[in-house]
Amino acid sequence: MCEALRRGRAAGRRDSMVVVAEGACDRKSTPITSAYVRQVLEDRLHEDARVTILGHVQRGGAPSAYDRWASTWLGYEAVLEVLSAEPGTAGPVIGFRGNRVSRVPLVEAVAKTRQVPDLIASGDYQAAMELRGGSFIEANRIFAEMVEPSRIDAPEESKRVAIIHAGGLAPGMNAAARDAVRIGISRGYTMLGVQGGFPGLRDGDVTELTWGEVEGWLTDGGANLGLRRTVPGVEDLYRISRAIEDHRIDALLMIGGWNGYQAVELMHRESERFPACGLPVVCVPASIDNNLPGSELAIGADTALNVVTEAVDRIKMSGSAAKRAFVVETMGRYCGYLALMGALSGGAERVYLHEDGISLNALQDDLEWLRNSFASGRRLFLAIRNENANPLYTTDFLARLLEQEGQGLYDVRQTILGHVQQGGCPTPFDRLLAVRLVSRALDLLSAEFAAGSSESRYLGLVKSKVTAFPVAQMMAEMDVRYRRPKEQWWLELQPVLRAVADAAV
Repeated sequence: MCEALRRGRAAGRRDSMVVVAEGACDRKSTPITSAYVRQVLEDRLHEDARVTILGHVQRGGAPSAYDRWASTWLGYEAVLEVLSAEPGTAGPVIGFRGNRVSRVPLVEAVAKTRQVPDLIASGDYQAAMELRGGSFIEANRIFAEMVEPSRIDAPEESKRVAIIHAGGLAPGMNAAARDAVRIGISRGYTMLGVQGGFPGLRDGDVTELTWGEVEGWLTDGGANLGLRRTVPGVEDLYRISRAIEDHRIDALLMIGGWNGYQAVELMHRESERFPACGLPVVCVPASIDNNLPGSELAIGADTALNVVTEAVDRIKMSGSAAKRAFVVETMGRYCGYLALMGALSGGAERVYLHEDGISLNALQDDLEWLRNSFASGRRLFLAIRNENANPLYTTDFLARLLEQEGQGLYDVRQTILGHVQQGGCPTPFDRLLAVRLVSRALDLLSAEFAAGSSESRYLGLVKSKVTAFPVAQMMAEMDVRYRRPKEQWWLELQPVLRAVADAAV
């Protein structure tokens, strides 16, 4: 630990942090307390160390968007389990595995949980880690690599990996770039940054990124490398090829949205005409729209959903003293992820998605239900609309319709959340997702370098596992017209929303 802190100081860190689990102990089962760690730091490093015990503040605070929609889904499934249970049968433990509800027999769950301390006591740490799950082992491995890197300076004549952003801004892009730089350097690569997306690559705006240069990027919003939505045309590929050759780029790590995926697919498709474009490329999903192929969740989507949930909480509170109906518009283009998940986590009664469309008959049913509901004592109504749910039935139209047909039972307010959904510090989930994805992306590039091949892939999180796919199959997975995958897992939650929203179905 002390050696790791010394390396951090040598690399330019002005502050360091040590996290101690309350049950930490050494291999002789002697407890490792925060006071003991502090004394070690003062004795060996001669530095003033401060102790902060978080305690019960970890139990406090408002639940995140994930905690709200996940618990809503689990509650829904638990009720279904009770209603379908047979007399005399043991019920399961219902939990989450990879954004899916999972059922485990109660006896099995308890037995495996009790095994963990027994395995630790016997010194079988590997088996104890395995019982914690694959993602726990992966996180431990990545953390060890981040705090004990093999080097903090790129070696001479190493492979050169360039990081590029493209598409719309997503919180967590800086975290992903920072993790890629540090893991890449530790693995022996020279890491480069492309300024301003693919136009910047075309213009040769490429510089080396050092270990210390990305020090503060983990918690930064925005994208310090800059990004553009511009998708290069075939006419740009010659200049892009020249830039790749001039800067001796051996591989490309694209962290971004659908525009970036399209650019990578174009380079792959035209690689015979422009051989330099045939270098290995890995696409890492980063988009608040959560509309990218090969990944159930994109970097930035969790942060944006938390912003939506916080905004909805405040909007609902503003109407607590009156009878009021709210219509809130989220971003997402033609993908309704933010709208549906925001409706679940924010307690909305209606959600309007492009995937479902909006019909006049459905609106008439909603209006009739709404009038009856307010006449029976309702004081608050919330509808969330995806920005491209319908080109004619806009947010303004829906608000005016509710106002006109309300017959004085309630007043109506509309809110378009806009670009606040792209701002803010990335959530812990997005930071963890970022480091998992870029670590796997660099694994793929290492395999390509070792094999002397140049396969391009896109990767993402699928049922808790980071999975990679060849770029050649990307377009077959997408509804290109509406910029979203043909299969979207979160649409399974529509019955959950209907069940908890006090809606007529």
